Amino acid sequence: MKEKKMNRQKTNSWNAEKYRKHAGFVSDLASPVVELLNPKEGEKILDLGCGDGILGLEIAKYKAEVIGIDLSENMVAKARENGLNARVMSVTDMPFNQEFDAVFSNAMLHWVNEPKLAVENIAKVLKVGGRFIAEFGGYGNISSIIKAMREVFKRHPEYGEIDDFWYFPTTDEYKSILEEYGFEVRYIELIPRPTPIDDIANWLILFTNGFTKHLSDSKQKQFRDEVRELLKETNYSPKDGWVADYVRIRVEAYKEC
Repeated sequence: MKEKKMNRQKTNSWNAEKYRKHAGFVSDLASPVVELLNPKEGEKILDLGCGDGILGLEIAKYKAEVIGIDLSENMVAKARENGLNARVMSVTDMPFNQEFDAVFSNAMLHWVNEPKLAVENIAKVLKVGGRFIAEFGGYGNISSIIKAMREVFKRHPEYGEIDDFWYFPTTDEYKSILEEYGFEVRYIELIPRPTPIDDIANWLILFTNGFTKHLSDSKQKQFRDEVRELLKETNYSPKDGWVADYVRIRVEAYKEC
């Protein structure tokens, strides 16, 4: 079971150029999380899910030493090209031991469906007193999009069963996990953040390819077209265009021992 779950973290494939073009909002909207991190000169900071390295490099401007990790070889290659010390690695299997003053993560941990193992490893790599600052999808995140995806799969039994493996916790749930692994949670909040996007079809190509990779190209297009049509009722208006119904969970926690 553990092997199956760890493989699931790899089911979505990433292209750094397309991600920057169609999902640049992910890092562009992360300044409050960087402010919460409050990086200091000389600190050693781990960036979980560093992507193309844009946020890691922003943190490094504070004269902190930043190491980024990501499961995507394509993303890590782009991060290195951009100048970040980045490595292909999973949050559930890190070799570090009490090396970091802080662990930072933006828009990644909802892809990890073993949250306890992730938090255990985050605690392991932090020094005593070190801080964990993160933001990712929280309870209710993209609920309209998930509902539409499930409806389209239901219409088409030939697609098989949808395996929507995202992890979107409540504040109570995630606070309990953090405390179980020795963290003092000083701040945790769910933040509704409706987010403008260029087109839901591009969003689906980027973020749901793992759910549809077993389908033919024509069926993948059918899936996107039907989801898009359903979401016109809830996530589109002529005035605002396409809006993803994001809800983020933001966390500040400190390792006590």
